[in-house]
Amino acid sequence: MKAVVYKGPFSVEVEDVEKPRIQHPNDVIVRITSTAICGSDLHMYEGRTGAEPGIVFGHENMGIVEEVGQGVTAIEEGDRVVMPFNVACGFCTNCAAGFTGYCTTVNPGFAGGAYGYVSMGPWQGGQAEYLRVPYADFNCLKLPQGKEYESDFILLADIFPTGYHGCELAQVSPGESVAVYGAGPVGLMAAYSALLRGAKKVFVVDRVAERLQKAEEIGAVPVDFSKGDPVEQIKEQTGGAGTDKGVDAVGYQATATTPGDTHEEPATVLNALVGTVRPTGALGVPGLYVPADPGAPDEQAKQGMLLVAIGKLFEKGLRIGTGQCNVKRYNRQLRDMIIEGRAKPSFVVSHELGLDQASSAYDKFDKRIEGYTKVVLHP
Repeated sequence: MKAVVYKGPFSVEVEDVEKPRIQHPNDVIVRITSTAICGSDLHMYEGRTGAEPGIVFGHENMGIVEEVGQGVTAIEEGDRVVMPFNVACGFCTNCAAGFTGYCTTVNPGFAGGAYGYVSMGPWQGGQAEYLRVPYADFNCLKLPQGKEYESDFILLADIFPTGYHGCELAQVSPGESVAVYGAGPVGLMAAYSALLRGAKKVFVVDRVAERLQKAEEIGAVPVDFSKGDPVEQIKEQTGGAGTDKGVDAVGYQATATTPGDTHEEPATVLNALVGTVRPTGALGVPGLYVPADPGAPDEQAKQGMLLVAIGKLFEKGLRIGTGQCNVKRYNRQLRDMIIEGRAKPSFVVSHELGLDQASSAYDKFDKRIEGYTKVVLHP
């Protein structure tokens, strides 16, 4: 089958690899109809992780079940399904408590597994024609038959639940003000989710004009940090108080927010949020931070240690929630909101391409050119 294979920094190729097969009675094989390129994939693509050449990328996957293991009871051949990026068993202590992003079964010695991602277990990615899904009764979310909502449902694999998770970590409530740093796909989903949860005003901070325009189109207030300190811009619009809540949708590859300065400052968004959110507010951090970053700008950051304004955070009595999304906590409800017309997250999708165009798509998405914000591949 054809699959997107990592060759080395800034290089992926579509190659022939072995088609997955049933290895356990609880497995199914899914014929992929849509698979998305995630900003997290770019960390590996750029060589900013320990990813080795040969990995098949792809943790945002949906398709049609083609083969079913003998132990599978709830999923049938022909079902249309979307899979959380988290590979989870459903029965370990963390899964039973709802923390499916931290399954202790699927990736021995580590809490958490995912398709096609470095250090997240042996699970081949789904930027391919077929995908093996383990513990299929637990990991497959059934969808209505047909092709309707395809570009909405694919976002249930990761970014829509992850954006919502950022708001959940920050405990965003109706009538509150929220600052979202980062207007990439997850940031836009966080802003969208804040509005769905009833926030009265949502600020979205970025410097890419097309992304800020998307934020404005959904009803958020764009804040261009290339035109001035975003903390001060937001305080000016909140009577000096700052926002009730904040979401970091950027992570460790953040760039300086000083106008004209484009060098990386891994802690800059965290520190900006400490300044932006009012005393006793809360921060949600779904943006990715890693324990080791070989491309970091300084030795401490290379070891995953950042200079964060912990004193100011403590002084203001801020609460902070972190960690990757437990997709299964949210995907059923978000699916039903899509079906009922209450949510249409596909507004973030900028390009839908064939799998054979993956190499070019990675290059353009990484360079943020030609309006590339969210790419969906169709094998």
